[in-house]
Amino acid sequence: MQQSTDIHRRIAQISSHINPPINQQQQVEEGNLWRSDCRAKGGSPGFKVAILGAAGGIGQPLAMLMKMNPLVAVLHLYDVVNSPGVTADISHMDTGAVVRGFLGQNQLEDALTGMDLVIIPAGVPRKPGMTRDDLFNINAGIVKTISEGIAKCCPKAIVNLISNPVNSTVPIAAEVFKKAGTYDPRRLLGVTMLDVVRANTFVAEVLGLDPREVSIPVVGGHAGVTILPLLSQVKPACSFTKEETEYLTSRIQNGGTEVVEAKAGAGSATLSMAYAAVKFADACLRGLRGDAGVVECAFVPSQVTELPFFASRVRLGRSGVEEIYPLGPLNEYERVGLEKAKKELGGSIEKGVSFAKK
Repeated sequence: MQQSTDIHRRIAQISSHINPPINQQQQVEEGNLWRSDCRAKGGSPGFKVAILGAAGGIGQPLAMLMKMNPLVAVLHLYDVVNSPGVTADISHMDTGAVVRGFLGQNQLEDALTGMDLVIIPAGVPRKPGMTRDDLFNINAGIVKTISEGIAKCCPKAIVNLISNPVNSTVPIAAEVFKKAGTYDPRRLLGVTMLDVVRANTFVAEVLGLDPREVSIPVVGGHAGVTILPLLSQVKPACSFTKEETEYLTSRIQNGGTEVVEAKAGAGSATLSMAYAAVKFADACLRGLRGDAGVVECAFVPSQVTELPFFASRVRLGRSGVEEIYPLGPLNEYERVGLEKAKKELGGSIEKGVSFAKK
């Protein structure tokens, strides 16, 4: 009899991870088996992370890679479609994080409650001929709804916003948080890590180096000319010809379009974006853990320029962004690029603010 009870309890634990109750108090009776909201034995110590848009092209590889991160104890996977299947699939991985799935807007608050880090790739992807502004009318509403949920259910969470156009969606989230009285500029970060990843990769190709040995700050924003790689600050230090600078800058700025066109209508930069998002999320988790010297580029509320938001190097810690670094010395090419970036970026920021205030 005791053995049968133990077996039922173990099955209930597994069931609760894949199909959590609608709220923390509710339990579902199935014959003699009760599902309970629980942690599995052996669940790793660490942080609670939610991925919103987990069934999408970015969300699925992002969820898989986050399940592999030893700093993640609980991983919530939310989407408006297909999240149960993604959850079941990823839950089979023999890593420490406990996976729970949430489906539909009526489960959004349950997905967010108690989270330390919220990663948002939700929205529609770019298609051939689409600019990031073309995505705005769809993705802006999605980000606004999700931000309202965060303000209500986990206002202290670090928010990693991937949904494009980042130059506009980050200001939308900020306005939602301000309206709710939960705004903390240290905890809202637009993910521009893919621009850095591309810069490191493309420059390494030119220099004949391992990309992991190359580091380039990419500042400004996350679309077209607002993406400004500071090639003069590359590590290891080296110099580029005018032609190399123009080629590298253009390729970094148009890396997303390069992938969209190569996929010929079959998608956008999903896999490299998932990799970059996980790299950035890991940096945020290491900051939350208290690791020293965690520095990455991100699009954040900023006073580096006259604009209210700007991407630059930031130091991450227990409160999110703990320090924002100045741009440092720029060469003439970069100074000209900075003015172009700011002109474009200002309009995108205002577009997001105006949408949120409607």
